[in-house]
Amino acid sequence: MSEKKTVLSRRNFLLTMGAGGAATAAAIVGKNAPAPAAAGSKDKRATRGYQASEHVSNYYRTTKV
Repeated sequence: MSEKKTVLSRRNFLLTMGAGGAATAAAIVGKNAPAPAAAGSKDKRATRGYQASEHVSNYYRTTKV
């Protein structure tokens, strides 16, 4: 009877450790995730988009066939 209790206790311990590890990983990922940007944001750095610069022009010039 004590052997069955030991196996059951070990199983519960491993189940608890697995669930605790998953919860810890989720908390770390959630903490480090960037906040979503607001729809009406006026931040120019976030909306710069495509910039045609000299090195881009050189690349396009060298790829012409």
